[in-house]
Amino acid sequence: MRKSVFVVFIIALTSAAFAQQPPQQQPEFVKHAQDLVRSGKIEEALAVYQAELKTSPDSVAANNGAGVVLDLLGRTKEAKVHFDRAIEHADTPAAKANAQRALAMSFAFDNDCANAAKYDELAADYYASVPDWFRAGEIYNEAARVCIETGSLDTAEKLYRRGEEAGLKEPNISPARVALWKFRMEHALARIAARRGQPEVAKQHVAAARALLDSNPEMAKDQEIFYPYLTGYVALYSGDPKTALADLQKARQEDPFIQLLMAEAYEKLGETAKAKELYAKAATTTAHNPVGAYVRPRAMKKIER
Repeated sequence: MRKSVFVVFIIALTSAAFAQQPPQQQPEFVKHAQDLVRSGKIEEALAVYQAELKTSPDSVAANNGAGVVLDLLGRTKEAKVHFDRAIEHADTPAAKANAQRALAMSFAFDNDCANAAKYDELAADYYASVPDWFRAGEIYNEAARVCIETGSLDTAEKLYRRGEEAGLKEPNISPARVALWKFRMEHALARIAARRGQPEVAKQHVAAARALLDSNPEMAKDQEIFYPYLTGYVALYSGDPKTALADLQKARQEDPFIQLLMAEAYEKLGETAKAKELYAKAATTTAHNPVGAYVRPRAMKKIER
């Protein structure tokens, strides 16, 4: 039996397990391994963690790091052994929650919504107990994003709603932060409706998201860039790859998820050379988060054909 004692839009080169640890507190072997990962030398990074584990088999940092790179290598069963060990030997509730969150992402690499949600919910419960309602909400959204891309749409909607509910509990929450959670909810509901084959419902949520951006300039400063991602996503899943591509080209081009969606649009339009180029770019992501878990395996399969 598995030992269980676990933002939207997060792009990270390392595990969420290290997200709370200031860089100066990271052991030198972690920093070295992370540099190797950023350079695409994932096997070498694994060797660094394995060397540390020979002398410190219960090291939380080494087990988390080994789990991350094993997931990136597609060796997810082995990765979970290390995440379990990190959870078991974590010396604070926060460290345990972050290791459980990393385990959730390992399940995301397996396209496993149920288990990803299970361990992300444990992490969210910890942050709610602190309380850090904003982070709790983001972790619910993280799990929801895993589930929407696995096609578990009802679960995704439930988790997105839990994320909004948690986020809005933040004491003395600012109007911009309220608008942010409402925008995220409309963004999610539009994508879910598109995946359900409900284009008219999706358009209604897109319009609601647009209205929130227009009425909240402070929130929109950081969130406007996610609007063409939304409209492009909805168009792609509504059977209009031409519009999808035009909209996605206005989104963040360095985002591997956007690269994957654009590749899919090009493929549907019969432009295979451009699709392959973007699949190759997307496949280089080393993110250990919902984006990396969804994009890397799919893009690699495409370029291996």
